[in-house]
Amino acid sequence: MEKLKSLVKKFCTKEVISYVIFGVLTTLVNISVTYILKAVFNIEGNLASTIGIICSIIFAYFTNRKWVFFSYAHTLKEKLAEFCRFILARAFTMVVEIVGVFLLNDVIHSFYGLFSDNSAYLINKVIMTVIVIILNFFFSKFFAFKKNNKNTEIENKEVEK
Repeated sequence: MEKLKSLVKKFCTKEVISYVIFGVLTTLVNISVTYILKAVFNIEGNLASTIGIICSIIFAYFTNRKWVFFSYAHTLKEKLAEFCRFILARAFTMVVEIVGVFLLNDVIHSFYGLFSDNSAYLINKVIMTVIVIILNFFFSKFFAFKKNNKNTEIENKEVEK
């Protein structure tokens, strides 16, 4: 029981909880845009998915910067570098998601036959989105919004107050 409590305490930090909340909202942006474009406007699934991902990346940058990782980038140069790192990481996971959705839908045809084509597509999209959310947390924390020693010292002083 102590191990379980320790594990929960380790992973249920304010940062993780905030990331999950904004991750859910980001996912809703992604899936909603994708589904509306595919189901309502009859846009091809891979293109709809790509547009959904781009919309969610823009939403995620601003929410993660301000409310999850509390960015310390203040100068234009720091903000631009941070944004570029964020976009680079998200571009990588976007490719992972696009390839994953393509493989699940067009190569493996998972869930087809069990559900309607649109429902099977949505299930596969959700599976890939969950994988991408996990990857994005680690890329954001350790790459895009990483704190340098100066930021850590400032953060520690704020906690001591």
